[in-house]
Order: sequence, then C-alpha cells, then structure tokens
Amino acid sequence: MTEELPPLRTALEAVLLVVDEPVAGVTLAQVVERPTEEVAQVLRDLAADYDAAERGFELRQVSGGWRLYTRAACAPYVERFVRDGQQARLTQAALETLAVVAYRQPVSRSRVAAIRGVNVDAVMRTLVARGLVTEVGSEHETGALLYGTTPHFLERLGLASLEELPALSEYLPDPYALDEEDVSTSS
Repeated sequence: MTEELPPLRTALEAVLLVVDEPVAGVTLAQVVERPTEEVAQVLRDLAADYDAAERGFELRQVSGGWRLYTRAACAPYVERFVRDGQQARLTQAALETLAVVAYRQPVSRSRVAAIRGVNVDAVMRTLVARGLVTEVGSEHETGALLYGTTPHFLERLGLASLEELPALSEYLPDPYALDEEDVSTSS
C-alpha cells in the first residue's frame, strides 16, 4: 500500500516549523520535489493567508529565504511566556539533551543530535533561553558552535561544580554481563 503524501501547503508548513534560519525557495522546492515557481507561489499564498487571518505568526521572505516568525504585535505575550516559562518543567527531550551537554561539554549541537539520534535544534534553543546552556566557543576544524552548561545549571541542580555530577558508569550495563546470545543478536 502506497502512503499518500500531504498537500504541498501542508508539507511546506511542516518544514518551515523546524527551520531555525531562512530557507531558500529552491531548497524547499527540492525537499518537496516540486517546481520552484509553484513552491514560491504557495509560499506567497501562505504568507498572505496568515496575514489575512491575523495569525500569531507570519511567514516572511528574508535573507534570500523563507521563515516563520511570531507577529510583532504578539511580542509582549511571547516575552512574558519566555520569561515566566523559565519556571516550567523541562520535557524528557530537554532533560536528555541537557544531560548530554553536561557530560560531554564542550559539545556541538550536531554531536548532541548524533548521540540522541534526533534533531535537537529546538531543544537547544530552549535550554539556551532558560540559561541552562550557553555557547562556549567553536570547534577548530569545523567552526561548529560548542555548548556547555552555565552556573545557573549548577545552581538549579544544587551542585558546586561539574565534578559533583554522578558518574555515568553506575547507570551503564556491565559489558561483561552480556552473554554471547545478546552480543550475536545485536548486530
């Protein structure tokens, strides 16, 4: 049975929700496998529809690409949410990402994503916004930003330093406890 693909508008909206910088129309056209001019027209239509519906977000063409932004009129609410949302509990994904950063720092976003096996861009932005993670430099070879935990992270966990983090080894399985059957079926 062949899975039916979503409409072009729906596919573009889904992609635009996960981008963290403007994406060129030609790139979006490649992703959705449609002609560039058709994609450009749908993007213009989406932008107009969002404006006409007075949505809380808008689709803008900036820096040679397209990206969703919160509407300027909603800034006071967004700022209040970001500021007051600091007290909200972290999601499981955020906790896992924070643990990777804490134990592997300094670490790049792509390395965190590789360890977790999922895209961590939005989660990293949340952790940075909450002051738990910060940029600490860049990788010499690739230029990728490196992240580490902040003093606020230590404060929230009640730690004086990173050395007080519990050892990971007590939470990992004993490699000698695996029997041959487990090893042979894992490949």
